[in-house]
Amino acid sequence: MKNARTSGTFFIVQGTSLFKIIAALLLFIILIFSISGLLTSLKPQYRLMSSSVNQAATNVNGELLYQLMGWENHHFLKVENNWAATPTLTNLVFKLSSNINLNDPRSLLGRELPGFYQFDGKILVAGEGTNYTNMPIESAPPIEIMKAEREAALQNLEGLDKPTNENPSTTPGQTTGNRQVVYVYFSHNRESYLPYLKGVTNPNLAYHSQINVTKIGDQLKTSLSDRGIGSFIDKTDIQANLNKKGWNFAKSYEESRSVVQTAMASNKDLHYFIDIHRDSQRKDKTTVSINGKPYAKLAFIIGGKNPNYEKNAKLATELHNLLQKKYKGLSRGVMVKNAAGSNSIYNQNLSSNAILIEFGGVDNTFEELNRSADALAEVFSEYYWQAEKVNQDVKQSTDKQ
Repeated sequence: MKNARTSGTFFIVQGTSLFKIIAALLLFIILIFSISGLLTSLKPQYRLMSSSVNQAATNVNGELLYQLMGWENHHFLKVENNWAATPTLTNLVFKLSSNINLNDPRSLLGRELPGFYQFDGKILVAGEGTNYTNMPIESAPPIEIMKAEREAALQNLEGLDKPTNENPSTTPGQTTGNRQVVYVYFSHNRESYLPYLKGVTNPNLAYHSQINVTKIGDQLKTSLSDRGIGSFIDKTDIQANLNKKGWNFAKSYEESRSVVQTAMASNKDLHYFIDIHRDSQRKDKTTVSINGKPYAKLAFIIGGKNPNYEKNAKLATELHNLLQKKYKGLSRGVMVKNAAGSNSIYNQNLSSNAILIEFGGVDNTFEELNRSADALAEVFSEYYWQAEKVNQDVKQSTDKQ
């Protein structure tokens, strides 16, 4: 008889190899948990979300994209010879990794110098004379002014109770009827003007609980109504609400946000939202003479931290262009604020038709401000009725289909 042999396969595992496999597995698990912990501990603005990707994409302009494509396919660079010098790889990597642009000192100084972040904005559309040295400035009032513990006496109040109407319009050919489609509010409702504050010359002290930017709303409402557009002027005392809650001035937009949301929920007809402010710049930068009359300049501010800010910027740009045609020099332009030390949303993520407008500066008078309110109402009505016509045409076309 033959002896039966059993064939088999034998594996020899050395102890050192087994140890390496286990160590690598443990290291991999630790690495996964570490990365997960790091990502979840980041502040929301630094997390990999659609908004952060959108923010990173804003740093990639058409020229840079074209150059990147040219590096892969050199035929692109042969077609267009008008581009600026090709950016070096080191500069590109440095900018993407540190967020510092070597061609823009503000990207570094804004982090190092206190208050310099106020100039860390982007001029989307520049008005006449507008540059990075005279952009709108937002300054918080002293605590005692914030709490209205000490207010200046008032002066030059004659005729302020009645809205002026230098160019009364005829009966509007079209109207919104009982619908209020424009909502005007004031996040910094106590921003005031020095000509009405007796003995006050410091721009940082131009705040008052009675005579302030809310009066512009009265003129704007009247002027819009003359053109058939219904509006609601919300004069909620945001600063008083902050004082009650013990909040600081930086919380103004958070407080006004709840006010706007309440209005939106109670009135579905509201489609346009305008937050009126006053700039801290002096009169030479905030006043223009048109046809021999002084006007308070207007500046459109867009919040760059709003992921969909391009839609808000489109509305502001169209209003700016209309002002340029009819009141050349009145608009200072459209600026996008996206600084780390600022709100840079301004409630504009609540609606694509939400904008912030700076009316004049600390030295302007209500005579000048009211003229600007009339001008804004005129161009806004033109924009509004044109948009309504387009919407109506689209609706009729859809109904026929």
